[in-house]
Amino acid sequence: MAKFVIAGRADCPYYAKTELLADYLQKNLPDFRIHKITQRPEVWEDWLKDVCEKNKWSHKNSPIIWRELLDRGGKGLLLGGYNEFLEHAQLYYDVTSSMTTELMKVIAQENLGTHIEKEQEEEALKTCINTLQVWITSASAPACYNLIPILTSGEVFGMQTEISITLFDNKQAEEHLKSLVMETQDLVSPVLRSVSICTTVEEAFRQAQVIVVLDDTTDKEVFTLEDCLRSRVPLCRLYGYLIEKNADESVRVIVGGKTFVNLKTVLLMRYAPRIAHNIIAVALGVEGEAKAVLARKLKTTPSYIKDVIIWGNISGNNYVDLRKTKVYRYESAIWGPLHYSRPLLNLIFDSEWVKREFVATLKNLTATGRQFRGILAAHSIATTLKYWYHGSPPGEIVSLGILSEGQFGIPEGIVFSMPVKFENGTWVVLTDLKDIEISEQIMTRMTSDLIQEKLVALGDKIHFQPYQSETELRKKEKRISLLITDDSQKGQVSDEHKDLVPDEEKDLITSDNFESKTVEP
Repeated sequence: MAKFVIAGRADCPYYAKTELLADYLQKNLPDFRIHKITQRPEVWEDWLKDVCEKNKWSHKNSPIIWRELLDRGGKGLLLGGYNEFLEHAQLYYDVTSSMTTELMKVIAQENLGTHIEKEQEEEALKTCINTLQVWITSASAPACYNLIPILTSGEVFGMQTEISITLFDNKQAEEHLKSLVMETQDLVSPVLRSVSICTTVEEAFRQAQVIVVLDDTTDKEVFTLEDCLRSRVPLCRLYGYLIEKNADESVRVIVGGKTFVNLKTVLLMRYAPRIAHNIIAVALGVEGEAKAVLARKLKTTPSYIKDVIIWGNISGNNYVDLRKTKVYRYESAIWGPLHYSRPLLNLIFDSEWVKREFVATLKNLTATGRQFRGILAAHSIATTLKYWYHGSPPGEIVSLGILSEGQFGIPEGIVFSMPVKFENGTWVVLTDLKDIEISEQIMTRMTSDLIQEKLVALGDKIHFQPYQSETELRKKEKRISLLITDDSQKGQVSDEHKDLVPDEEKDLITSDNFESKTVEP
């Protein structure tokens, strides 16, 4: 049996003539079979180049015809183009074509119209199937391993929505990703249509409708905070370009992780301006850490604690606001139904614990990232996505990193965590909350660091200088003055003897603590 593949540009007159001749041969010869492939004019050259490279052929025009060796297997045998096919038909089957040039052009235009209609039907069919395209970056990260079972459970997008997951990472992670694909398939999830791997940068985010950006892994060693900030720019620039180019126009991008979350989010917005309104940063992980610490203090369950507000830099200098925080189902002398709650600050009588130990614990968790690993990161991302698609619990305050538009006196143009609620597929900033004013000093501390992160990363500022209040500066100047006076009296401390200076004095002189945390009791 002879099977020929005829491929051409959809509007090519010579493809039209070849196609009609092939149709005639297939109709009249029992062992003659054809397979047709058409491509849009704008993609034809790239498609032809790929086919020729794959098969080690040399061909430049439309159409291209090859014979598939069904009886022997292996790659096809190139026949050539329009002229070669006509010669083959005349030589072997004594058949030729007498189609006029005008008719060839008419049929070519009909072919183009038919090709476009077929593409539209296929896209419409895909829409009916309603498969949600989910991409996860840095898929070899532990958070991805914990995120996949939640996404495939149907809890996030709903049991009626089928999803296709694409794991995106570098080539070095390919073997790990293959194992992850097999394990995901073993889940036999009813909502999982497919799971695949992508390690080709140019193909990243193709038709993506949801993109989860996890902490990127880098082999490049950085020695300063400034280098670390600037190292985030190339990848965010690349992601932004690829999202603009390949992703669905309504794509939703959610940024998680434990390092420079606000900065990565604002950079993605800069380099993907078309969908900047659909890029958010996850703050629920910090909320979860705070609720867990409070629950241990109160000897209750973390899920019973609601409305902890995280302001500012999610992975850095933030402000934990407990003024609206409520505790449900708390076992005490006062008891009520399930919907009954009490203000948290009325239940913690040790205000010094809130100001000191609670602050120090959260600061340590943020600085080290010890607790914000796979499980917490995955749960925070999944919960935020669930709220985004289905709405947050009525009456509940959710913390979310979004681009500031001047709400609460926050400067415009920075990504800042603030209180919101999710409804109707989007979020609403809760600007009508009462008694949540933030002091100018705390606001300046948070916004100053975020603005400097952005400026340093983009090269508009050389050095990062942590914000210091006037009181802190006066204390520092006084301490340095006392030390200098003491040195002038006792003899200046040389560099080789600087280790003899007490540690607490060094800290006061060289204090440059980038990660800090504030609590409003």
